[in-house]
Amino acid sequence: MRLLYIVTYDICDDRRLRAVFRLMRGYGEHMQYSVFRCELTDLERIELITQLTDIINMSEDQVLFFPLGPAGGEREAGICAVGRAYEAVDHEAVVI
Repeated sequence: MRLLYIVTYDICDDRRLRAVFRLMRGYGEHMQYSVFRCELTDLERIELITQLTDIINMSEDQVLFFPLGPAGGEREAGICAVGRAYEAVDHEAVVI
């Protein structure tokens, strides 16, 4: 099952910041500055954390994962936006 996470980060070094941003683009949707919306399986979350651990300085930097439950679930539907509306990702099947 894929869970929805809001992932935020505070990285103190520009080189590490760029590396984290590049990594995060492969795992989720960039929402604003250091905030990503990610739909992750448990394995993907563990892989992401492992890769982040290799990039960040554990005593200076911080990455936070806020779980919001199943992707497209009740908590995502309850997101309140002030200003530009929050746009949930469409969860339809894709046939290739």
